[in-house]
Order: sequence, then structure tokens, then C-alpha cells
Amino acid sequence: MNRDTIVITEEKIHPDAAALLKDYRLCYTGARFTQEELVALVEREQPVAILARYGSIDEQVQSASRKLRVIGRHGVGMDAIDVEAAKRLGVRAIPATGSNSQAVAELALGLILACARRIGWLDSRMHSGHWDKQGYMGFELAGATLGVIGCGSIGARVVRFAQAIGMRVVVCDPYLEAHQLPEGTTKLELEELLTSSDVVSLHCPLDESTRGLLDARRLGLLRKGAIVVNTARAGIFDEAAMRERLGAGHLSLGLDCFVDEPLNSTSPWVDTPNAVLTPHIGGTTNGGLRGMAVGAAQNILSVLRG
Repeated sequence: MNRDTIVITEEKIHPDAAALLKDYRLCYTGARFTQEELVALVEREQPVAILARYGSIDEQVQSASRKLRVIGRHGVGMDAIDVEAAKRLGVRAIPATGSNSQAVAELALGLILACARRIGWLDSRMHSGHWDKQGYMGFELAGATLGVIGCGSIGARVVRFAQAIGMRVVVCDPYLEAHQLPEGTTKLELEELLTSSDVVSLHCPLDESTRGLLDARRLGLLRKGAIVVNTARAGIFDEAAMRERLGAGHLSLGLDCFVDEPLNSTSPWVDTPNAVLTPHIGGTTNGGLRGMAVGAAQNILSVLRG
């Protein structure tokens, strides 16, 4: 067995990924750890690689190992990894691109449906002994317009789902030309998309160009009764402004990612109306977890094996 160590910021990973890394000593952080504990572990173990699922892989963590060559992201979002520090230190930082696309796209569709038919509210009411058939009115998606912000691997799948149920789809993606978009879609600028859409689904990465992308003014451009779904990254919209719009009954929201995680009983989200909330589990399916872990392991090996 190779005596080099790989630190894995998780309690365990999918056995198929562990099998790929069998020639290395695998050192797990466990499910919960502080940033100080992570730095101390990396300093003690001197890993050649970090397979990163949880925690912030900042410059202090990266520089704690003189041997570190690669960070394999268990997933696709790179906002928890200091990529610029990695470049300075000569460390490769690689996302497992496409590894959880189907899982996240399916959750986005589920949240759209849950908001359109108020499934979470109805379920809660039913369990409390109520029968709200009289006066209930759902929103039919066929014929409505879906605006997709970011049309990569996940966004393109959501487009196909929406088209299959009869929705018109418009897309905002500055990195794609109109001819590169999925067939049957129309490319719009962001603010035109917001004013044109009944449902908006976010699938862009979090970076300096997208942080706060939907501020209070842009949220105000949305149609009254519109649905917003975010299975991408927290920070893309202004959370306080969003809660204000939800409280006023102007919007519905399906949300899988939060600026402050995990949520607890004191979070302002707990009492927010018109919101369907899930605990950042977009990629957490049997296929998604395997894909992310195996993808990260393969990326690590591609660097370590030259």
C-alpha cells in the first residue's frame, strides 16, 4: 500500500470511491469538525490530496500540508475552496463536473411542483386534521414560462423536464450563445427573463458575478405569484429581501441552500411562509452520492498518477 495519505472531509464515502483509492491511506475527518481541527489534521497527516465534501478548504488548510498536490471536490460547487490560493500553492482544485446533475435537476423539478401545488402546506394541514379542498387553487405549469438562469449540465436537464410537461422555457446564460442552448428555448437578458417568467430556477455557480444577483430591485421585477427555486448555491439572491417578498405573499420559493447552514430553531427561515425548504440535499441520492465521490476520486488519481 502506498504510504501517502488522502484526507477526506466526511465520515465515509461511497465504497466505489474508496475502492479506487485503495492504494492510499484514507484519513476521515468525521461528519462534524471545526476549521481549527481540520487545519490540525492536515498539518499532522501531511496528505497528498484532500477529497473535499464538508468544510472550507482555505489557504490555511492547503498550506498545512507540504505534500498537497490536489483537491478533489465531492460535487461541483467550488465556493468552499480557495481556488486562487490553490493556484499560488501549485495545488490542483478540481470539481466533479456533471456528477450530480440528474439528482439536483430532479430536486429542482420536485420543488417547482411542490410550490405550484402547495404540497408542503397541504401535507402539514392534512396531518393537523384539516381538509382544505374547498378554496384551494393550485397553479398549472403546462403553458407557463420557466426562466432558467445558468444552463449547464443541471439547467439543461431542468429544461427537458419542463418542456416534457408543456412549459415554455427561456434561458439567461452569458457563457452560451443562442445556438448552444437546448432546442426550443429562447435566450434572454436577466431582467427580461425575470419579468417574463412564471417560474425561475437558479443553476449558476456562486462567484463574484453572481453573488447577490437577485437583489431587492430584481426580485421586485418578478410577477406576483411567481415561483423561485434555488438548488444551486446560497448567496445568489438577497435572503432578507426574499423573505420580505414571501411574507407579503408576492412569491413562492423552493430552497435547498442557505447562507447560514445548518438551520436551527432561531433561523428566520423557520417561520417564513410560502417557502418549501430542504436541507441542502440536491445531490444526495444513491446515484448522486456515488457520482460525486467517484468523480472526486478519479480527479485525484488523475493528478497523483500524472
